[in-house]
Amino acid sequence: VYNTSSGETSKVTNFTEFDVKFPSLGKDQIVFENAGYIYKLDVKSKEYKKVSIQIANDNAYSRTELKDASKNITSLDLSPDGERVLFSARGEIFTLPAKHGITRNLTQSTSANDQNAVWSPDGKNIAFFSDLSGEMELYMQVQDGKSPAVQLTSGSETYFFELAWSPDSKKILINDRKLRLQYIDVASRKITMVKISTRTELDDFDWSPDSKWIAYSENDLNTFSVIHLYNLESGKTFPVTDNWYESHLPRFSPDGKYMYFVSARDFNPSYSQTEWNHSYSNMSRIYMVTLASDTPSPFAPENDEVKLDDKSKAEDEKSKEKGEKEEKQEDKKETGGDPENITERIIALPVTPMNYFNLDPVEGKVYYNTFNSNGGQRSTKVFDLKTKKETELGEKLLFTVSANHKKMLVRQNDKYAVIDLPSGKVTLKETVDLSGMKVLTDYQSEWKQIFDESWRQMRDFFYVPNMHGLDWEAMHDKYAVLLPYVNHRHDLTYIIGEMIGELSVGHAYVNSPAGLNAPERIQTGHLGARLSKHSSGYFKIDEILKGANWDNNLISPLSEPGVEVNDGEFILAVNGSPTSDMADIYASLLNTVGKTVELTINSSPTETGSRRVLVKPIANEQNLYYFNWVQDNIRKVNEATNGQIGYLHIPDMMPYGLNEFAKYFYPQLINKKGLIIDGRGNGGGNVSPMIIERLSRQMTRATHMRGIDVGYPVPRAMVLGPKVLLVNNGSASDGDLFPYQFKQLKLGTVIGTRTWGGVVGIRGTLPFIDGGILMRPEFASYSATESKYIIEGHGVEPDIYVDNDPAKEYAGEDEQLNKAIEVIMGQLDQYKGPPPVPADPDKSGK
Repeated sequence: VYNTSSGETSKVTNFTEFDVKFPSLGKDQIVFENAGYIYKLDVKSKEYKKVSIQIANDNAYSRTELKDASKNITSLDLSPDGERVLFSARGEIFTLPAKHGITRNLTQSTSANDQNAVWSPDGKNIAFFSDLSGEMELYMQVQDGKSPAVQLTSGSETYFFELAWSPDSKKILINDRKLRLQYIDVASRKITMVKISTRTELDDFDWSPDSKWIAYSENDLNTFSVIHLYNLESGKTFPVTDNWYESHLPRFSPDGKYMYFVSARDFNPSYSQTEWNHSYSNMSRIYMVTLASDTPSPFAPENDEVKLDDKSKAEDEKSKEKGEKEEKQEDKKETGGDPENITERIIALPVTPMNYFNLDPVEGKVYYNTFNSNGGQRSTKVFDLKTKKETELGEKLLFTVSANHKKMLVRQNDKYAVIDLPSGKVTLKETVDLSGMKVLTDYQSEWKQIFDESWRQMRDFFYVPNMHGLDWEAMHDKYAVLLPYVNHRHDLTYIIGEMIGELSVGHAYVNSPAGLNAPERIQTGHLGARLSKHSSGYFKIDEILKGANWDNNLISPLSEPGVEVNDGEFILAVNGSPTSDMADIYASLLNTVGKTVELTINSSPTETGSRRVLVKPIANEQNLYYFNWVQDNIRKVNEATNGQIGYLHIPDMMPYGLNEFAKYFYPQLINKKGLIIDGRGNGGGNVSPMIIERLSRQMTRATHMRGIDVGYPVPRAMVLGPKVLLVNNGSASDGDLFPYQFKQLKLGTVIGTRTWGGVVGIRGTLPFIDGGILMRPEFASYSATESKYIIEGHGVEPDIYVDNDPAKEYAGEDEQLNKAIEVIMGQLDQYKGPPPVPADPDKSGK
């Protein structure tokens, strides 16, 4: 409580375990929540007591429910013969018939998250990860589910990502968050370490067909991924590629003679239209390397010879049969592994440079997926080594090839089909029946599993292992006591949020599954205008928001050509219904987005002389209000500085914010003597280094062309004068890092309030059983000059502190922007444009 007379603040409550939340003031009492209980506090005596509340509730959202697991598929595989399909879905492991038969739930464990199931090449067993024991471990189960799963690892205390069976079905390769790549002998349970990285998770690997070699990629010190070969017998490793080019996705050919991989070695620059700059994309192709030095290239030169007579032909056939016999014996030899000059044995497949993934070689062919960085759909293709031709199989397809290389599981959108290994266009005719993938969900068990996994994910992925000094196990136990009272998924999300909030860190987010128990939303149409109820009963158009009607995102319906409606006019009717009878005009615009609506308009609130216009309402006016705010700021700066200073706003550090920067940055360079960069409310992202690079450029020379009366700076895309940056407490994440870099490089003055202060970054989510997500802070920024973390928990301080008065800001007065104008006008002496064009040189020798 704060005493308005003395100015003293004193503590009223004294809870030590959980926070006081959601206080609400009545006449003489305050109610609040603590640890899930409601308390009532008397404002005079300052005494408080728990309120006993009983709610007659059927707990409809926490009762056992039959759920469709096919809506939560996280991984898939195919049996070696292609007869059955393997799905990991909603924490269970299912096998389904490709065509006819029964669906089996092999694990039936609502209290565990079973995932990443893979079929053994001999068809007998299925390996998967599960946290059934309370920790994520590797399990194996017979494929028909007639006996319980067997736990193969124990005491791991880490997160496992992927697994791969050896072709002889005797070993399983696994990788984890401890940056380890190791394999386990299924019979003995012996674990052998292949590699512990200090740079990256080792999630890119393959077995040789003889099960004696492992190929994997690892980031080198320059962050370029290098492919290595590991020999199980010797325990030795050697590189297959070097660190001059990014290389990954190693895959052995079925005969063990070659290894295919993807590498970025094509340099075809694209030039920017906004400045003289470049970017590289679509740099990759598929490559192959001969593993033994004496293995010929499949692209070796060929030579056609003359046909022989019958006798010579018979002798030639006999010789050919002998050669084929020797070749078959040769095929049985072990996978080659000759490291000498191996980089010189790399061969490029004649395919178009783009992005390649899901590489899978079979006998004489290579299947893969592609996508173009410049747009277009994801495609599935096959390259035939015999014909040396590439064939497209279809778009929006993902595939898995069976271990016998005869069948393929194909996914297209939400449909799956098992087909013969294709050579041409794929069409999904008979699809796998997913209707049997039903799970009887015990929500209490499922929610406990999600809670425990959230705790473990934070333990395993948090950017520092000391968990900010917290006793993390104690935090688990502190919040686990609330689990028995959870009766809705949002309750669980709230408890997890409170637990991870104990870490006092930004970017620690938890969300329930999308659309959970959400009603259908019907959109209301908007007219792109400020409207008010007039004393006449009709609605008045106070202001039509300016738009850019050539841009679909900035259409202002009442300003479109031909509509001819003006500020101050009245809307008398909507589709013939008088607005004078309406308490809220927007009720008449329900479900009208994108549809033609008739408005009756007049300059006065009377039917006499009215006219009718047709408009198409938009879904919301947010983009228009933002556009008008930016345009108004540009106008203010332009008028206050006599056109000398430019202005731009960067709403986030994602593509939208980058686009807004580019849209307003380049037109305001040569013709302005300074620039105000507005980073207030910047929601973050990751593009701040790109923007900082442009703002930090310095002129190195100028250029002149005959007939042009000025010189142009090089580089041309740069600010020649002073720069001022505006920030506030809504400048967050990369919006924090942006002003930090701005200050470090001394690019100009920072004005406003302290930024948000959250820069421990995230990189994506890992699947929960029900599709919910958890964001884990995994990497942090620290100083370039000392061993010290920066910004997190504090933010970036401005050089000049100005906090906008909310009432003035609402009335249109932006004190921070006004200060920026004042400061930058006082810095105009920093403007240094190119010197005058030199006099014409005289080289006549006179």
